[in-house]
This record gives sequence, structure tokens and C-alpha cells, in this order.
Amino acid sequence: MQVPLCMALKIPVIEQCTVSNSFQGGDLMVEDLATYLNRNHDLIFPHRHNFYHFLLFTAGGGTHSIDFERFEVQPWQIYFMSPGQIHSWQFEGSIAGFVVNFNRDFFKNFLMRPEGIANFSFFSGLVKDGVFMIESRERAAVLNILTRLLENVADEDFARVSLLYLFHVLEKQRGASRGSETNVYNHTLLRNFLDLIERNYQTLRLPKDYAAMLYITPNHLNALSNEFLGISAGELIRNRIVLEAKRLLVIHDHAIADIGYALNFNDNSYFTKFFKKATGLTPDEFRRSMQLTHEQNG
Repeated sequence: MQVPLCMALKIPVIEQCTVSNSFQGGDLMVEDLATYLNRNHDLIFPHRHNFYHFLLFTAGGGTHSIDFERFEVQPWQIYFMSPGQIHSWQFEGSIAGFVVNFNRDFFKNFLMRPEGIANFSFFSGLVKDGVFMIESRERAAVLNILTRLLENVADEDFARVSLLYLFHVLEKQRGASRGSETNVYNHTLLRNFLDLIERNYQTLRLPKDYAAMLYITPNHLNALSNEFLGISAGELIRNRIVLEAKRLLVIHDHAIADIGYALNFNDNSYFTKFFKKATGLTPDEFRRSMQLTHEQNG
């Protein structure tokens, strides 16, 4: 019997109101990073957010991880997270910077296109796009935007304009804008492919299924994935399944067999084989390795 994923197997989800201070409410929170961490010092365990989140370090050290990819903290590193991604941290020294959280609907009636935020490369949901260094020539502008945002957080229209301006500054730095209509079309296709994977990875495993929904050929979809991401369309789908398995495995109340069933593997041995081929570890070995890491960091 398959276990419905939405019913049984969940990672702790942190809501905006849980981490916001008492003076900020609504759909946006902007705060000095040191203050934020002091109030939320116990959130070092792996957890998800139900809101968008980004953080800029201006000082400090240690590590943080997003979807099990680990990063060394560096001054002027910024990271972005979309709802559903999982992260944890182990900071060291005097951490300084800014943290911004905003709910899914914060830009809903402000942008002409509701998918506008997701079109920024760092909100793609791919970890490799969401963590990067702010170049020296942009640091003064970024610092000014975030400082003014912190001072005027109660003015939501000002905050929306400021955040969009910041996102455009960062997107321009990353060279993510594409000049030709063909590349814009292909980038939109890729974004739609990623969205379809997010909604259907439990049940649709083959690139041809996604190609049909995008009205393109499987060969076109595979070429698109290889061009922009350096991996095949099939591997991208499999990586999303493995990622969800990892997210669920860090919660020790869930039996491995139930996780396999929740991810639409009717045979637990096939789930184990699938996971080991992708990661080099069995699900149980991965779970124990994550537990050991958490104990060492704790």
C-alpha cells in the first residue's frame, strides 16, 4: 500500500511567523542577521520554510547546507532559498549581515506576471544557482538597498520595489539575462520543465512524458537540459526524486520502506538500488551518515 506523501512523510516546516520578530508581521521580514540568529539559535536542525528566504553574510564563518550541499560561509556570500528547500547551518564567530523572508504572495498583485519571482535564476530551486558571491563593484549598492529596506520595512510598496531592484542588480551581475529571442524561449522552456518536475516527479519518471506536456520532442528537451544544466533530462528527473528521498530520510520517524512507497517505488529493494546507484550509499547508510554529521556538529 502506497503511503500518501502529503499525509505521512514530512520534514519540519518553519512558518514565517515562527521566525519573525514581534515588531514585523504580514508577508515580509527584514532583519539584522546577528539578531535573527540570536532569536532562532535552535534552528540548526534540517528544516524547510514555507516562504522565500535569502541571506547575505558580511562577516563570520562556519558552514551552511541547502538540500544537502554544503557551503563555507564567506563575507559577501549570498544565498537564496525557495519554499520547500531544506537547510541547516553551523555558524562560527561573529556573524553579520541581513536576512529577508517573504511569503509566496508578497508580489502577487504587484507583478504583471505572477511567475515573475521564479524567473530570477537564483529562485530556480537549483542549489547551484542560489549561492554565490556578490562582486566588489556591486557591494555598495546591495548594502545600501538592504539598509534602506531594513529602515523602511513597514512600507510594503517600497519594500517590493527595493527587492525587485536588488534582484535585477544581482541577476545582471550573474550575466543571467539572455539577448536572443531563441535563448529567452529556451530558458522559459527549461523553467517550465523544472516546474513540471516539481509537481510530477513522484509519478512521471520519463523525459518523454514531460516533453509531451511542453509540446517539444524528447531530443529537444534533453538538448535543452544539457545546454543549460550540463546533465540529461532523465538525470534531472532522477535527481529530484533522490533529493526528496534525502529530505525524508533525515527524519528518523519514517521507515525506509514507507519513504520508498511514498515516492512511488512499489518494491523497497528497487528503491534501495535506485538510491544507491545515485548516491553510492543505501538509504540506511545515508541516514546514519547524516545523523553522525549532526551529532558531530552538535
